[in-house]
Amino acid sequence: MGRIKVIVNPIAGRGLAGRLLPKLHDQLLAPTLDYDLVCTEEPGHGVVLAEQALSEGFETIVAVGGDGTAHEVVNGMLTYSKGREVGTMTAIPVGSGSDFANMLGMPAQLDQACARLVRGRTRLVDVGIVTDSQDRSTYFDNTVGIGFDGVVTLEALRVKHLRGMALYLPVVLKTVFVSMKPPRVVIRYNDQHLEQTVLMITVCIGKREGGGFIIAPEAKNDDGLFDVCVAANIPKLQVLGLVPHFMAGTHVDKKPVTMLRTDHLTVSSEDDLIAHMDGEMLCTAERFLEFKILPRHLRVIY
Repeated sequence: MGRIKVIVNPIAGRGLAGRLLPKLHDQLLAPTLDYDLVCTEEPGHGVVLAEQALSEGFETIVAVGGDGTAHEVVNGMLTYSKGREVGTMTAIPVGSGSDFANMLGMPAQLDQACARLVRGRTRLVDVGIVTDSQDRSTYFDNTVGIGFDGVVTLEALRVKHLRGMALYLPVVLKTVFVSMKPPRVVIRYNDQHLEQTVLMITVCIGKREGGGFIIAPEAKNDDGLFDVCVAANIPKLQVLGLVPHFMAGTHVDKKPVTMLRTDHLTVSSEDDLIAHMDGEMLCTAERFLEFKILPRHLRVIY
């Protein structure tokens, strides 16, 4: 496995990652792994630390935190490689959602996740790249959500003391009844286009986001394709009725939902697009976003 850089976001999971540091050291020392552990100090620091780790010859990078921590590590690695195939990394889930770690099959228990790291079994997974109207590009490892789930993320980031479904379900209710302003969009994909007012558009590499909402139940993270969930705007009480279906992944055949599969799409609107990216805010007033897939570009431990 070689040298391992462990990048910990100590405030992930409402501070749980920081509290687990002594136990994490114990788990990594037991099999005498050659590791160096460093904590992020501010938003974006994980990108810098991951780039630095590769430049210093570390062969494996472990993101300890939530989806934001994994997102930063992936961006640092792919920035260093200039978008070429890169690896190896994994994520130990300690965050509010940890959907990326779940997609890799990493256990939620720290000792079991560390055992997967020691085993070192790897595979290649897809990465997405999203570009805005100012030609600014960012890599993402799981989902980008425009509209409803973007607003949910914006609201969730304001809540400081909850994790998982205890965090996301109340925020979903607030979004349904207070915060959501559905945009009218044009989606272009596979030489086709779709124009409508939407509740949400979610561009998926993995199946799950928001700590347990199964947005794309048929998604495969190594098939070179996005699974895209488009939900047309519907009355608020009908939105509330759809929420259990999104939690179970049974929404795909419901009337307001269209599922697409493509390796490239654009979303444009005259309204402000509010979007999250791997559980972190991407934009709150964008008018154009372009998505491309990078097939099997990230080597991961699972």
